[in-house]
Amino acid sequence: MTRRTDTHPDLGRPDVRAPFFSTWRVAGPSRQRQAVEAIARAWERRPWPARDLRGYHIYTGHDGSTLLHHSQWASEEAYEAFAKTQRQERVDEIDTAVPGIERLRLGRYRHYRSTPRRDTAPPVPGCVVVVDVEFDGPDPERQRAWVDAVFEALASEPEPAPGGISAHFHLGTDGTRVLNYAEWESAQTHIDALAAPGDGIGSATAQWARVRNWPGLMSSSVARYDHALGLVPD
Repeated sequence: MTRRTDTHPDLGRPDVRAPFFSTWRVAGPSRQRQAVEAIARAWERRPWPARDLRGYHIYTGHDGSTLLHHSQWASEEAYEAFAKTQRQERVDEIDTAVPGIERLRLGRYRHYRSTPRRDTAPPVPGCVVVVDVEFDGPDPERQRAWVDAVFEALASEPEPAPGGISAHFHLGTDGTRVLNYAEWESAQTHIDALAAPGDGIGSATAQWARVRNWPGLMSSSVARYDHALGLVPD
């Protein structure tokens, strides 16, 4: 069966080899809440769809109009089997309850690197920040090199921003994107970090300048979310 959980997902699970991220636009905070509950009903009234689905998590965007979806699959083949046989009935039920949902891109990724865990038990994230980076063409080596450069900048950071808990970098399977799923103690600590001297997160160092001016870097967007719903097998 399917059950709800308030526990945030483990982004570094070794048995998750096909993490997916997608975004819906629902136009308003009340419709965000309605969509989350419609998703919960559509899933809870059905058996868990596949052993190879480890978890499915929904987040409400602080912009008041978007939902972030993160599903943790053992393989892309397992997702494709679900999409062919079970996905549409859930979509139809959700769309009947909340008409007019706009489904934006579905991103397929592979987890690459995460910041090390703290020695003590980390706090429960109060905010999830997603950084979506796009390059001007497919180049898996460039994806990895850019993430590695971010870690070099983090290691050389003279004044680490307080409030950051973890960062989990994922490489898009199309070779053009990198997604950083970052956990923060609160939205305010992230806002304060962005407002600190420098250009975004990170001090005005040569290492951060290299990251921000990487050849072929087309765009970088930042969005804050709250974890609204977790669904896992019972």
